[in-house]
Amino acid sequence: MPTRTARTAWNGGLQDGSGQVELTSSGAGTFDVSFPKRAADDADGTTSPEELIAAAHSACYSMALSSEIAKAGGTPVALDVTADVTLGAGPAITGIKLTVRAEVEGLDEAAFAEAAAAAKAGCPVSKALTGTEITLDAALEG
Repeated sequence: MPTRTARTAWNGGLQDGSGQVELTSSGAGTFDVSFPKRAADDADGTTSPEELIAAAHSACYSMALSSEIAKAGGTPVALDVTADVTLGAGPAITGIKLTVRAEVEGLDEAAFAEAAAAAKAGCPVSKALTGTEITLDAALEG
């Protein structure tokens, strides 16, 4: 299996420093980071470890859910997945909320809920984050 790489170049101290995170493997971009903006309500054009975890989790969960829906005999038409990662005191990641709204053919609400829960449990990013409470709000639409 492949290994993916990201790199951060940081200058200065925690409060007065800043850095850039580079998505090295894909070359998809370089993004500014700073601790004061990480801990602020307004990101002001910078990313944070929490946003990057949210991106990884929403993408991974979408893939896992697509697979679980197919295993259950359904067809995923559209999945809209949001991951909200909360930074609390410490600082520490205090929780992750996955929200999914899905259009699925061939599954009722109960079968979809079972697939959604299985995807949460089986998603490699969920597994990597087992020390953090992960909640799930999953519903069919359409």
